[in-house]
Amino acid sequence: MPQAPLISLRGITKIFGEGEAQFQALKGVDLDIASGDFVAVMGPSGSGKSTMMNILGCLDVPSGGRFLFKGRDVGMLNRDQRALLRRRYLGFVFQGYNLLARTSALENVELPLIYQGETRETRRTLAMAALEKVGLAAWAGHSPAELSGGQQQRVAIARAIVTNPELLLADEPTGNLDTERSMEIMRLLTDLNQTNGITILMVTHEPEMAQFARQIIHFRDGLVERIERTPERASEPAS
Repeated sequence: MPQAPLISLRGITKIFGEGEAQFQALKGVDLDIASGDFVAVMGPSGSGKSTMMNILGCLDVPSGGRFLFKGRDVGMLNRDQRALLRRRYLGFVFQGYNLLARTSALENVELPLIYQGETRETRRTLAMAALEKVGLAAWAGHSPAELSGGQQQRVAIARAIVTNPELLLADEPTGNLDTERSMEIMRLLTDLNQTNGITILMVTHEPEMAQFARQIIHFRDGLVERIERTPERASEPAS
């Protein structure tokens, strides 16, 4: 019996505003994402990709349609239940890193564990392990100002994976980085996907970064325009 998808969207719509100011950002999206997949989402501004990411991250709710996560209808959950789903199953990485400026890398990574009520000792152990995974254990005591952009994004990724999420949502994770640092981050995400089995959904404007994914979902005008399977890759796309 085939395994049910981690994420299943059926007829998802999203409408903002009312009357003449009304705008339909999503117009009936159907999409399945399998557990362990690595998906890139692309599309022009206003295509609906960011709206979809917010819905998948339980940061917003659709106007219509069904969103199933691990077989559970997210539309049936209240605000507190959606927050619990986020804390338990999801990790987030943003273009701007969103690190706390006056705290160390280790303390930034610990933050999600504080919300989960972990003890100080457990937080330190898990946060150091996450920093080790991203190659920054030696920088645990440094503040974001003492780190490069690539290092800051690695700290942000460590923070996202410290709770061992099933799904990592990455919104333009290389948008503020040069090509070399971008490649480092994409190799790291690929390793987390292949070695740790974390499902990754990444929004990007950069075709070269999208090639690291197993499939690319192209959005246009609030709908999935097409889904492109990428060639098998080892650690990075062929030049």
